[in-house]
Amino acid sequence: MKQKNDLKQLDAVVISDTHLGTRSAKAKELLNYLKSIKTEVLVLNGDIIDIWQFSKSYFPKTQLKVVRQIIKMMEAGTQVHYVIGNHDEALRRFVGVKMGNLSIVNKVVLKINGAKTWIFHGDAFDVVMHHSAWLAKLGATGYALLTIINKVVNSFLSLFGQRRISLSKDIKELVKSKRNDVTSRFEKTVAGLAIKKRYKYAICGHIHWPAKKRISNQNGSVMYLNSGDWVENMTALEFENNDWHLVYYNDSAPFNYHEDDKVDEVSDLLTRSDKALFKTMFRDILSES
Repeated sequence: MKQKNDLKQLDAVVISDTHLGTRSAKAKELLNYLKSIKTEVLVLNGDIIDIWQFSKSYFPKTQLKVVRQIIKMMEAGTQVHYVIGNHDEALRRFVGVKMGNLSIVNKVVLKINGAKTWIFHGDAFDVVMHHSAWLAKLGATGYALLTIINKVVNSFLSLFGQRRISLSKDIKELVKSKRNDVTSRFEKTVAGLAIKKRYKYAICGHIHWPAKKRISNQNGSVMYLNSGDWVENMTALEFENNDWHLVYYNDSAPFNYHEDDKVDEVSDLLTRSDKALFKTMFRDILSES
């Protein structure tokens, strides 16, 4: 097991689209990753808690451990910026709240070694989100159902020694050309605004397609990055050696943790001074679900 002094030291980390509160969240892998790093800044770039599908009856201990680990990182000095996305839009009423090392925001501009990085979730550029929100929510529900079916199918395949499959990825491949068109427009829109604002980097989440690419137009160029997700891709963005790097969880050494590290109550995660605000926050979340 890694010791604390073996943690990967980073200037900043961005993760997004963890969708905690759903059965599709890869909480164990995310917890392993968070326990393997030490970073000055952690940006939670939207759709961290999936309030669209949030249920009082489902929030397993492994997912609570992720929340507790983030709080531990704050207590150790990490500045955490929670950027609101569309699946956790009910938290938008808390934008501007700062509590210790936690801030709730719509966007973040980080200046590291003189370079400006513009970070936001990206749903602002989603036409479906703004004009057919009901359709987007229906798609999210269908995706969750597909994930459950996928797990059942893979259980049967494992019994017969067959290769596991990803139905969601297979379906995405069927519409790959359409997705490429949508993704390209999304990336060009973000890049165009970033170039106009003279940012060196532009970082989004939302579309669940991890990326790092330079995008140019007649006004200049910018490095566009997408932090991907912790549902299928399990990716993060790390700022190290004066540049942003796209990291896949499977490509990094997993950090083992004690399975007997138990969390029984949400209240166990919080210090006494934090509980009043978080009680209000969770009560408002539940009233929206």
